[in-house]
Amino acid sequence: MGHNSVIDQLKKNQIVDLLNEGNRLDGRKFDEHRSLTIDTNVIPKAEGSARARLGDTEVVAGVKVQVEKPFPDTGDKGMLICTAEILPIAHPSVETGPPGPPVVELARVVDRGIRESGMIDMKKLVLVENKAVIGIFSDNSVTDHDGNLFDACSYASTAAILSSKIPKYEIKDEVPVLVEGEFTETPITTIPVSVTMARIGEHIVVDPNSDEWMIMDARITITTNSDGNIVALQKGGSDGFTYEQLVKCSEISISVGSKIREIIKQSTQGN
Repeated sequence: MGHNSVIDQLKKNQIVDLLNEGNRLDGRKFDEHRSLTIDTNVIPKAEGSARARLGDTEVVAGVKVQVEKPFPDTGDKGMLICTAEILPIAHPSVETGPPGPPVVELARVVDRGIRESGMIDMKKLVLVENKAVIGIFSDNSVTDHDGNLFDACSYASTAAILSSKIPKYEIKDEVPVLVEGEFTETPITTIPVSVTMARIGEHIVVDPNSDEWMIMDARITITTNSDGNIVALQKGGSDGFTYEQLVKCSEISISVGSKIREIIKQSTQGN
């Protein structure tokens, strides 16, 4: 065992011992997320933006809106694409260069939760069917990495999309022409909220911080919509969950999700 793995094992023992007594390293309850604050319109030039702070994890999301040629098979729908990157300032372990598998998965999980919820009414983003649609691109930049980037990026993107405005276009001879200085509301149908939980031994904890993230046996991210219905689910980590644990995780994702949804709503009102 190398030096690091000895430290990891000691830390794991410490965390598990605490969990067995009903406590977490940072004093939170098992089903308690870290404090979440969201500021919108943090990037003046973007069509929408938000900074989400989940404990010491911090993400800035910027939305850009532009006219795109639709995908060949969905000419009657607009586009939504979420990306993610971890800036080198976020954590000593971050390497510059192309994104590794964890960052690719991060972007995919964030993108899928928002997309599968049907947050944006894509049919309302069509300018000229099969020719020109509105594309909404939400780019997440992690500026501080202290565990659970899935939820932090998801909350930042969701708030940025909620605070976004869509430039107005007039159609002249089937070509969209920008109307300077005029905007329409983004057609929002629901507010998706992802809740990531870690299994450490027999225990399930919500919103694992980086210490818990390093030693967890398995993780699951469950996204719900405003009606409390589950719309997306992503499992990861080296191990799995029992059926009972999955049922418990589903229930937690709905109850914790509704609390977080209120924070997102309040942060984006009056945009």
